Amino acid sequence: MSLPHDAPKLRLAPPESSEELAHRFEREQRAVQLQREDNLSDSLAPFRVGSVPYLNAVPLTRGLEQQIIFVTPAKLAEMLRRGELDAALVSVTEVLFNDRYDILDGIAVASLGEVKSVFLAHRQPIDQVKEIFCDPASLTSVNLLRVLLAERGLRPEFKPLVSYDLAALPDYALLIGNPALDFLTSPHEHEIWDLGAAWFEATGLPLVYAVWALCRGVENSRLRRQLREAKSFGLDTLDSIIGSRTEYDYDFRKDYLGWHIHYHLGADEKRGLAKFIELLRRHGPGPVHEPRFVV
Repeated sequence: MSLPHDAPKLRLAPPESSEELAHRFEREQRAVQLQREDNLSDSLAPFRVGSVPYLNAVPLTRGLEQQIIFVTPAKLAEMLRRGELDAALVSVTEVLFNDRYDILDGIAVASLGEVKSVFLAHRQPIDQVKEIFCDPASLTSVNLLRVLLAERGLRPEFKPLVSYDLAALPDYALLIGNPALDFLTSPHEHEIWDLGAAWFEATGLPLVYAVWALCRGVENSRLRRQLREAKSFGLDTLDSIIGSRTEYDYDFRKDYLGWHIHYHLGADEKRGLAKFIELLRRHGPGPVHEPRFVV
């Protein structure tokens, strides 16, 4: 049976070049990203949420940046204790030392080996250490350093570091976060004892530095869902984060965020956390509570 002469004729779309296909894919991906970002905007209200102003936390707050209070780990802990925040990406020891928070399962700032942004800078041999000056923002890191040294039979005095003046840095200084990265990427005379590497060498396990701490007694199922989505969005767009940030150079950001830091809190990380708890109880300053995880 023949078609009528006036029937519309089908025409094939012209083939797209590989470059055109790549551009179209990028446009579609960008549209999806913008929609996910829009879905996260204003999604935290009425919850009050805090995080640290460090490069390593950026992927966990993707799309939420305008809704989050950014302060140091020590300040976050203070705000949580005073009831000024409902949740915070806080040093894991804050949760372990205070039995008033739940941990959002599946999410952490962790490392398996060298971490780059938590280290003891030392001009003299470690086994001669008598006193260490610590970044006052540090919580987990100072306790990690304490137990690592105690396992070596070393119990130095810990004092607050009052200045990041590199020319006046003491012989032994514990540095964390962006200030540690600033020091690491600048000329310096100190040797570096990376605490992530030291932990892995001693235990063979990952180390958990920070977790989402949620205040108990607050209905926060929607908040938990939004924090999980922010992490998913951040990891899905990690290449974009690495490319668009301005801290340090591109290769360093790619190495740091893509290799040295990871954001999963799974069985291995929980085994590392259990080992940390064991050592804190052996060498730490007070009671250590079992963590409670919520999904």
